[in-house]
Amino acid sequence: MAYIAGVDIGGTNTKIGIVNEEGKILVKKSIKTLSIEGTEITLTRIWNTIKELLASLEISEENLKGVGMGIPGPVMNKKVVGFFANFPWEKNLNVSQIFEKISGKITRLDNDVNVIALGEAKYGAGKGASSSVTIALGTGIGGGIYVDGNLISGFTGAGGEIGHMKLVKDGKLCGCGQKGCFEAYASATGIEREAISRLLVDKTNLLYKKIDGNIEKLEAKDIFDAAKEGDKFSLELVDYEAEYLAMGIGNILNIINPEKIILGGGVALAGDILLDRVKEKLPKYALGVTLNNFEIVLGVLGNDAGIKGAAALML
Repeated sequence: MAYIAGVDIGGTNTKIGIVNEEGKILVKKSIKTLSIEGTEITLTRIWNTIKELLASLEISEENLKGVGMGIPGPVMNKKVVGFFANFPWEKNLNVSQIFEKISGKITRLDNDVNVIALGEAKYGAGKGASSSVTIALGTGIGGGIYVDGNLISGFTGAGGEIGHMKLVKDGKLCGCGQKGCFEAYASATGIEREAISRLLVDKTNLLYKKIDGNIEKLEAKDIFDAAKEGDKFSLELVDYEAEYLAMGIGNILNIINPEKIILGGGVALAGDILLDRVKEKLPKYALGVTLNNFEIVLGVLGNDAGIKGAAALML
């Protein structure tokens, strides 16, 4: 049997696993990325960890089919990274070529959220569906588009950046520097920012009590927890979040017409209190035909999605 190494490179930690052709992770390990040490040293340390994991399974290097990697940045042709988010590495770097020189193994890359989307599509919540869009709802909003067995990475590797579609003309400032982005409204940062602006004028609510009046320590989870306890103030914030989430998902449905939307990230952990409202609002924004036999589901692979998706780049 052939094996693949799946590597999920993050700003702080890098998750590495040995995966078989059925997508099962046989062994995995997390190491510090330490990108400040430079490209060669970081990638060599990753390769040494892969060799260590192979040895622990008594698998020879000859049986390693190749290496798949998820990278925080836009990736062109499964090889060249346009730029690195939070990495001090040069732009337009052919990471595939460098790693192949270090390891002697075929290496394919894609954006980290695209890779998570591929993992969920092939082995997780999207398994069996011909098309799915994975939305990572965290501090920002990332996305991955999977159609007929392929990721849509785009001409310069920026395909799937759904967090930066515009929902409001000249709207709220986004972390990308532009205004009115989906991310500025429906991410954890977006709902926290809206909550803070409302708490400054209304402190007679359960949410304010939950955070002991310390607005600076507010997190999205606090809002959802208070809403689940029936706090009217927080329920209105959940409704605000659901409105923009439905608008963004509606736009995706009208353009991609996927079979499934897969939600991941911290905001998605709110569960039914958010999802039920999103589903109620979707018909306002999505063409009716796109809702036929369509499902919104939560991701199921968790931290393994990146490893499995990276490995799937080689399959």
